[in-house]
Amino acid sequence: MKMIVGLGNIGPQYEETRHNTGFMVVDAFAQKHGIELTTRKLDARYGTGLVNGEKVLVVKPTTFMNESGRAVHPLMNYFKIDLDDIMVVHDDMDLPLGRIRLRDHGSAGGHNGIKSIIAHVSSQDFKRIKVGIAHPQQHTVVDYVLGKFTTEQAPLFNQAKDNAVSALEDWIDGSEFPKLMNQYN
Repeated sequence: MKMIVGLGNIGPQYEETRHNTGFMVVDAFAQKHGIELTTRKLDARYGTGLVNGEKVLVVKPTTFMNESGRAVHPLMNYFKIDLDDIMVVHDDMDLPLGRIRLRDHGSAGGHNGIKSIIAHVSSQDFKRIKVGIAHPQQHTVVDYVLGKFTTEQAPLFNQAKDNAVSALEDWIDGSEFPKLMNQYN
């Protein structure tokens, strides 16, 4: 079983904000594959389905971003999922808007959701898809990440979202991760 975790903040005030990029990507993936995230348990909303013969667990933590690990670790234990079978999708201000970057390990890089997962699973060795939201030019970081994509930014974000969904599908299909990094980075 593979586990895909999208990071974001709960609540209607955060919907469609840049910091909820992970939620938007996993929602697109789940919708494309007919997976409904209707189960609420262990500080998460999730659903399971089959994608090309592989059982997939799609997760959105119901904690705030900086407590994401509180949902990830218990779900790993409950479903007996190895760290190698987890992919976390999140926003990244250090990437240009419209770009994605796959990583198989690494530090939190200042991202509080990743920092929480690292603390709860006691490892930095899990796969991630970072989706570029660019760095704010005229806003504070908090206002920027909690703001919505502009009309001009939306097409670039949608392109990145589609690429992230494709990367998830290729990972589930068994593509070797170094090959995926070369293809999508």
